[in-house]
Amino acid sequence: MKPQYWFRWLSVQGAPRLVLRRQAKRGDAFAELMGGPGGFADPYPLIERLRGRGRLIRTSISWATFDHELCRAILRDNRFGVRTTESFDIPGPLQKLANYFPLPPNPVEPPSMLVINPPEHTKMRKPVASAFTPRAIGRLRDRVETVTAELLDALPAGGSADLITAFAAQVPIAIISEMLGFPDSDKDRFLHWGDELTPLLDVGISWRAHQRALQAMEVMNAYFDEHIARLRRTPGDDILSALVTAGELDLFELKASASLLMGAGFETTVNLIGNGVVQLLDHPEQLARLRAEPELWPNAIEEVLRFDSPVQTTARTAMCDVEIAGERLRAGDTVVLSLAGANRDPAVFAEPDRFDIGRANAKEHLSFSNGIHVCLGASLARMEGVYALQALFDRFPDLQLDGPPQRRELFTLHGYEQLPVRLGRRAPAPEPTTV
Repeated sequence: MKPQYWFRWLSVQGAPRLVLRRQAKRGDAFAELMGGPGGFADPYPLIERLRGRGRLIRTSISWATFDHELCRAILRDNRFGVRTTESFDIPGPLQKLANYFPLPPNPVEPPSMLVINPPEHTKMRKPVASAFTPRAIGRLRDRVETVTAELLDALPAGGSADLITAFAAQVPIAIISEMLGFPDSDKDRFLHWGDELTPLLDVGISWRAHQRALQAMEVMNAYFDEHIARLRRTPGDDILSALVTAGELDLFELKASASLLMGAGFETTVNLIGNGVVQLLDHPEQLARLRAEPELWPNAIEEVLRFDSPVQTTARTAMCDVEIAGERLRAGDTVVLSLAGANRDPAVFAEPDRFDIGRANAKEHLSFSNGIHVCLGASLARMEGVYALQALFDRFPDLQLDGPPQRRELFTLHGYEQLPVRLGRRAPAPEPTTV
């Protein structure tokens, strides 16, 4: 591993990791939430403890809020922006050290639109947005249905399976691969890179996890070089070909966009599907209602997103001195926004700890963020989630857990690493609809 990567880990991850571990040993609920077993397995009791401290609280590394109204307001407030290595109270020399060692193009560093502000954000987002219009999403519906049916046909009726690797991960990776012009034969590589890179969205990850992520990043960067060169010679009908031929983005920007689309188009949806399976099996009366009232499936997906948020948190940094919620924030201060906390705010959601697929205002959740950084692929994730989950439970009506699901040891992206199930009998596939 390159020596500069060790320095980068020390400045961006090692320093916060030391602070969080020290504070967690002292019983700090926020430190446990951000990096302890409780934050991975069941963050909601910790979130409620922290909510009780006020709408905006000061923690060991930043400000934080678990309040729906405040999270939404900050996400929409142009006095706040996104940052990367300056997102937390890292000492100045360590921040400068991180900037000396830039990484290859990736989803968590500029110029990825996830971590830049206007006007750069506008430049990066506008060319990509055309791939996620309602018409574009509608055109993908047939492909989602085909992929889902093929995957369900391949599952062993009467047997057992890990639904993450055999189903939940396969649906979104097939769709995003098609959108980016990747060959189907490379899907396993993308799944591996996604697993290795996603810890970078957390704070205070280990040196080993950081090392694996950067190694995957270097291999992925070389792959994108070859893939984009191929698209320049022979463009296809995919979104990445359109970005390449438009000429608005340079090579570094193209690779940053491709890596973000690959990660964001995959991670949220695989967690949505996995979390949805677990919640519906844990709440059989809700699953029974869906079978009786299938028109509720779109709202059920909104309730899964609210109740067990696939993305738990984001952060914003004050771009100037700001007074908010009775507190004075200085320019450079960062606020951790708990999307999971906002989604269970009792001021917005009655009985927020109750899973209710008929909840009238379930769609008011903030799982896809808000403001200028609202998730471009939200409509696609919703569509994939509705069709994949409905088709799964229709084809395998006796589906049951086959042991405890295993959570991923991540805080920001909340989902399952393994989801063992007994499939039971396979019902016949529905007849194709005709128009």
